[in-house]
Amino acid sequence: MADYKFPTEMVDLPSKGYFYPQGHPLSSGKVEIKYMTAKEEDILTSTNLIQQGTVIDVLLNSLIVTENVSVDELLIGDKNAIMVAARILGYGKEYEFKYDDIEYTADLTTLEPVDIDFTKFTKGKNEFEFTLPTSERVVTFKLLTSGDEKNIDAETKALQKISKDNFSELTTRFKYIILSVDGKSDKKYINNFIDNEFLSRDSLEFRRHMISLTPDVDMSMKVSNNGEEIEVTIPVTPRFFWPDTRV
Repeated sequence: MADYKFPTEMVDLPSKGYFYPQGHPLSSGKVEIKYMTAKEEDILTSTNLIQQGTVIDVLLNSLIVTENVSVDELLIGDKNAIMVAARILGYGKEYEFKYDDIEYTADLTTLEPVDIDFTKFTKGKNEFEFTLPTSERVVTFKLLTSGDEKNIDAETKALQKISKDNFSELTTRFKYIILSVDGKSDKKYINNFIDNEFLSRDSLEFRRHMISLTPDVDMSMKVSNNGEEIEVTIPVTPRFFWPDTRV
């Protein structure tokens, strides 16, 4: 019997590969993934992986066929695109979810990447500059990867163990995002700026600016709700990968 060739699909990344180093496999803007099998369902049902919060990362690492690509290297929006593609290949395009106790069905194949003007960026460089509107200080920053998010989550949880009154998630996130302030890349200088000098007005505008240039999958859809058309964000719950599970 001839060897069975496992079916795979190419996934277009929302980033188009723009923000990965030249020559890196992800710079092509595409990732090859395989169809889910019973092995991946074992991953999805692993109590240990669910409790550790690593089940999606382990799943995607199992599905990615492209060589020398790790989930930790993926920009968050690219990871989301692979997750959606994996769900479509594994369980089909229709995803049922509830909003205001009303059941809706999303066609996941209709989801598009958010609109980003890539002509503003230098290909192969994950580094950007923004002048804060109130203080007029200049920050350089990067887009977060899945590995960064993992580290932020671990650091935030560790700080909360030390003190339950610790509310440092935003500032911890900024410390991973911001690469320099006014040309200074010293970590102590950056941390002091974030903790003591980052005005709330500037913080808000900085976050808005980041959203405007962050590639991702647009998870919104228009639905009819009590006779009114509204836009909702498709929630990613445990049912995303287990469509027949009622939770």
